[in-house]
Amino acid sequence: MPRRAFWKDRHVFLTGHTGFKGSWLSLWLDALGAEVTGYALDPPTQPSLFEQAGVITAVRRSIHGDIRDFTRLKAALADCRPDVVIHMAAQSVVRRGYEDPIDTYSSNVMGTVHVLEAVRQLGLACVVVNVTSDKCYANREWVWGYREDDPMGGRDPYSSSKGCAELVTACYRESFFAPAALEEHGVAMASARAGNAIGGGDWTTDQLVPDLMRAFLAGRPCLVRNPAAIRPWQFVLDPLRGYLVLAERLAEDAGRFGTGWNFGPGEDDAKPVSWVADELTRAWGERASWSKDGRPHPAEAQHLKLDGSRARACLDWRPQLPLRQAIEWIVEWYRGFAAGNDLPRVTRGQIERYEALARD
Repeated sequence: MPRRAFWKDRHVFLTGHTGFKGSWLSLWLDALGAEVTGYALDPPTQPSLFEQAGVITAVRRSIHGDIRDFTRLKAALADCRPDVVIHMAAQSVVRRGYEDPIDTYSSNVMGTVHVLEAVRQLGLACVVVNVTSDKCYANREWVWGYREDDPMGGRDPYSSSKGCAELVTACYRESFFAPAALEEHGVAMASARAGNAIGGGDWTTDQLVPDLMRAFLAGRPCLVRNPAAIRPWQFVLDPLRGYLVLAERLAEDAGRFGTGWNFGPGEDDAKPVSWVADELTRAWGERASWSKDGRPHPAEAQHLKLDGSRARACLDWRPQLPLRQAIEWIVEWYRGFAAGNDLPRVTRGQIERYEALARD
């Protein structure tokens, strides 16, 4: 579990705090006692978890800014004087990468360059965790989980951009933030690759769980693009816990932990899209249904898994919430939304329950 003694009063600069994962992480950091400065564009969806869960009250300062605006980004970072930088801002949808590859590459590649260069020019000691994606690997469509030393790649613009972001991170670490020279520059840097993070409050378009929840809430069937595709599904707090634990370990030993890390689910939770759709349909009830979308769509990977054995062995990290239970928590959140419940309380309550589960 993340250690409150580490995070209490620590200054954290979090990019992408208005997004789905960023909102969950902002609330958790607040619960841990951190002083969070968020830097992001407006929430990427309407509705948004950022607004529904009252994330604005969880951050010390919320700055509207684009990571490609280097002048504004650098000034915000300097004002924060962070102990920890967690970079999550990105264009995060595979299909949108096909529609606008320029925006995808500029956000995910040059945005990462801007963040790391701002850290370099700041010249202060800090820990940096750059969050990329499970799709950063050159996908060979095999049944084994990808390991951290497998080649970067990507056949579509989004996946390719995330592979590029990993290469940028490795380059900055080798060129400017070498662990062997930590006393000179003071920056401990690592990257984190997670699976398909799912949870309440996700309203992203063209993604399975939000598409299903929107359809079920509206009382209509949901069309699913690629039911046979296998993905590494995991409850959103599992990878977020990995990022926090990684930051703690980096602060202790940059030489050992300054590298890339997979935070993937257990082998049993790499499931076909159809399995997740069926389980969500069962859990929702009320004549919820889905069917295959027979229209043509851009190509996506069919088989994708992550090998998280390094994180288990070296970080003592492992997923805590089995996929079936995660689905129950997701339905609970959206049921709360439909009933007009107190969503800040629902969301923070799930964080508290997750912490209790991880401590047991």
